[in-house]
Amino acid sequence: MLPRAAWSLLMRTGGLGTRGTHSPGGTAGSQRRRSPYVDCYAQRSYPMPDEPFCTELSEEQRALKEKEKGSWAQLSQAEKVALYRLQFHETFAEMNHRSNQWKTVMGCVFFFIGFTALVIWWQRVYVFPEKVVTLTDERKAQQLQRLLDMKSNPIQGLAAHWDYEKKEWKK
Repeated sequence: MLPRAAWSLLMRTGGLGTRGTHSPGGTAGSQRRRSPYVDCYAQRSYPMPDEPFCTELSEEQRALKEKEKGSWAQLSQAEKVALYRLQFHETFAEMNHRSNQWKTVMGCVFFFIGFTALVIWWQRVYVFPEKVVTLTDERKAQQLQRLLDMKSNPIQGLAAHWDYEKKEWKK
């Protein structure tokens, strides 16, 4: 809500221009015509826009606005809806209507997760080298036996947990 209100204020004041030398009180630059849909925000937290949704009216719409000044009992339901549409872009029911955008977002997320998994699989098959010889189970067993034979770190290390007489781990 705050960014929209700030944007509305920014558009009403004429932008972030620099101070002009010819007009000391205002901003430099041309007075361009703003879009008629600049300050109309249809959201629940900001229900009353600064300007009506339609600012440039056709002949029928002008006639309807003149008829609005009279008794509302004489207006038909279609004319009341048309007047509402001149002032506001959406109804509260349309504002609260859930969109299906989450399905698109989740589809994109799952697509990229699947694509990433395929890239990782391809790298493991074709890019990464085979396992190093020292990481095979047979080689690991040989390295462990070598450490035990050397009696490395006999106080707190592997040698402390190995029973050299029975040739098995202590229980």
